[in-house]
Amino acid sequence: MEQKSMTALVSAFSRAYHSTQYAEKVFDDYLAKKVLTEDEYEQIAGNMSKGIGFFNPSFVGTQDEALQWIVDNQLAPSPLGRAAFAENLLENAVQIGAKQYLIFAAGYDTFAYRQPGWASKIQIFELDHPAVSGDKQKRMRSLAAEKPANLHYVHADFRENNWQSNLLSCAEFDESKISFCSLLGISYYLTKQVFSEMIEIISSFVPKGSSIVFDYPDEDTYTEKAGIRAKKQAAMAGAANEKMLVSYSYVEMEKLLAYNDFLIYEHLTPNEITEQYFRKYNQANPEHPMTAFDNVNYCLAVKK
Repeated sequence: MEQKSMTALVSAFSRAYHSTQYAEKVFDDYLAKKVLTEDEYEQIAGNMSKGIGFFNPSFVGTQDEALQWIVDNQLAPSPLGRAAFAENLLENAVQIGAKQYLIFAAGYDTFAYRQPGWASKIQIFELDHPAVSGDKQKRMRSLAAEKPANLHYVHADFRENNWQSNLLSCAEFDESKISFCSLLGISYYLTKQVFSEMIEIISSFVPKGSSIVFDYPDEDTYTEKAGIRAKKQAAMAGAANEKMLVSYSYVEMEKLLAYNDFLIYEHLTPNEITEQYFRKYNQANPEHPMTAFDNVNYCLAVKK
């Protein structure tokens, strides 16, 4: 039975909305709209705009304006910012020798179907829950006649540590080749122990020079100091039965990575993310500015 992940669908919706509404984009996922059926797109749009009272109680405007406010302020900053960060770093990694791209909890990621010329030299592995992966593959079949030759689907449940055997038994995966691993949107939903074990397992089978890229909630995320958006996000995820569990200080994250032989190579706080990835969009759209999500940092770590 195929099953949809609600947070993954909303993430695809926000990438689709951004891609179709703006000329200057933070990140252009021009296939995201095609991943969703028209009904799903309209349904998510309707549900979100009806929720304006929850997101912004003092808002005054039309339903379309309400939707735009919610997408720009609440839904899109994380999926757009972290995708721009990850794919930018992936390109650098491929230039200096990465041969494999592992997308953990791939959801409705469309990179393999949008892949630029430089990606044809790498093997792409999408790891996800069989139910979500099955639903994704069905959607992609209606979008493209055939699966890209360098794309491989791997069944994975990250709360059960069985995923690595599925990856290692994949004929195209090569433990001797440098890998670039994307773990976007994952750290929120796993306990610290499970997240640490996941990094430890990755470290056990990727060679020196391989990297992991991920976003994580800082130590103020679930406290009174958290930004209002972070509180709303946690409530929304909880309502979708995808509860956010943890947060980390920089020192704690640095230790967790070092313990598993990874060194932080690049680390961005929300203000730095806004400056680096949202500035051009904000200059083009001063009436609808976007800022990176409160309390969420981006990190690139390389295996030493």
